[in-house]
Amino acid sequence: MAGTETIDVPSLTRLAADALCCAGVSAEDAEISARVLVDAETMGIRTHGVIRIPQYVDRVRRGGVDANAAIRIDRKAPSLAIVDGANGLGTAVGGRALAAALEMAADTGIAWVGCRHSNHCGAMAPYALRACDAGLVLVAGTNASTTMIPWGGSERRMGNNPLCIAAPGGDGAHVILDMAMSVAARGKIRAAQAEGTPIPEGWAVDASGLPTTDPAAALAGSLLAVGGYKGSGLSLAVDMLSGVLTGATFLTDISSWSEAPGAPSGLGHFFLLIDPDRLLGAQAFATAMERFKEIVAGTPRADAGTPVLLPGQREQERRRAALRDGVDVPGDLLAAIRKLASG
Repeated sequence: MAGTETIDVPSLTRLAADALCCAGVSAEDAEISARVLVDAETMGIRTHGVIRIPQYVDRVRRGGVDANAAIRIDRKAPSLAIVDGANGLGTAVGGRALAAALEMAADTGIAWVGCRHSNHCGAMAPYALRACDAGLVLVAGTNASTTMIPWGGSERRMGNNPLCIAAPGGDGAHVILDMAMSVAARGKIRAAQAEGTPIPEGWAVDASGLPTTDPAAALAGSLLAVGGYKGSGLSLAVDMLSGVLTGATFLTDISSWSEAPGAPSGLGHFFLLIDPDRLLGAQAFATAMERFKEIVAGTPRADAGTPVLLPGQREQERRRAALRDGVDVPGDLLAAIRKLASG
């Protein structure tokens, strides 16, 4: 591809970690964060991949993120914990929270871990991938700064809060639903703005509430929720689980990293893990999941050229190809990360 460079996944992961380390992040937190971002990159979720590294470094330098955050895990019960992110990198907070949840679920069969005082934690699919690889079902979400209007409103009061539900596949091909509640992600609109291209109709409205295809006007306005009042309601529900239940900030109390990069975001996240082996037995669950996937994948096609896909199927196919062949990263972005990694 013109303007890109192919790099193998281990090298990209090392480069990402080095860039964060040079910004003052601990080696452990840098490695946790690099894994989340590179996993997203390999899955084709590039708006939440290594493009975030310069943004994260900038926020550290401005004081919006504490590179030396003492992330603390407080066990409330055998299957319950709260993680205080201490304003650290959200990817490190999320990665540590998931690790704690995996440990608890191994003991009890179920775990819920909430996070507060955190920042942008990346896409949820990389966390789901790790949970599914461990044989566990995951339900997770995070809140975000205000980019959407609650149904029936005229002012941005809620974030585009993603919900992720995932289940392990017996053959390693997991079912991973990772969806934000807008018709399109804000990152895609930023990408269109950077490329100087319009966005499709139905993605957003401008500051006056009128439909727009101008990415700049969309960023100044509001994203549109998928499914109208249904998407709006789901976004609010995720914020209750991510913000209210964890003791984090929520709705309009969240600081926007794009508008105030030098201020803590105060985000909340949650991770719920369930061990299907404790419920059904590993083999019974694997057999049921294979039947589940076969029924969906075997659906007669409406268009002979368009296959019926399971959630996360395309992303995992991209990841397998990336692990084999490497990742194509824009040359200017890779150069910027190399510069950050060199100190």
